[in-house]
Amino acid sequence: MPDASNTPPRLILASSSPYRRELLGRLRVPFDVIVPDIDETPLAGETPEATAVRLSIAKARAAAERFADDARALVIGSDQVATFDGRQIGKPGTHEKAIAQLQAMRGRSVEFHSALCLFDRSTGDVQSADIVTRVRVRRVSDAQIETYLRAETPYDCAGSAKAEGLGIALLEAIESDDPTALIGLPLIALTGMLEKAGYPVLGAA
Repeated sequence: MPDASNTPPRLILASSSPYRRELLGRLRVPFDVIVPDIDETPLAGETPEATAVRLSIAKARAAAERFADDARALVIGSDQVATFDGRQIGKPGTHEKAIAQLQAMRGRSVEFHSALCLFDRSTGDVQSADIVTRVRVRRVSDAQIETYLRAETPYDCAGSAKAEGLGIALLEAIESDDPTALIGLPLIALTGMLEKAGYPVLGAA
């Protein structure tokens, strides 16, 4: 690592999401979790991409401010915005809203903007990216929607389906450069950012 002390920087995941924690765990690197406290309301006239990128950076900065240690830290922020019919769609929260989302989306495409930020707390450097995933939903019946929702209760997922679980049965196609982006943390982009920041996941070349 190109750190003066030869001590690797601390990694911090700025997220309350168990899905993002599981994803980052796949890289087998040690990390801490700090839950950021920010207003996630989209700004008036803001594009979905701009919302996702802005919030990913805000989350990383907010978590960095709460990190008490003086050691160098790289803070990972991520945010996802789903769009359908030209408007943003959020987490359903309830069974009824999840039914309505899936009924509206069946046979059609949904676009997910999965934004990522890596904030170097010691230098102030910010790396950010927006990874776009397009998902086409099958023409599932009301009964199939009901069966799925009762089985997986994905009420905390934008679009009401967990592609990493049974929700894959609802989908007809997924188009993305990074299969982990849809779940919530684009690991391909993150690996590149970490290497650029002096933290190669697989060690020095």
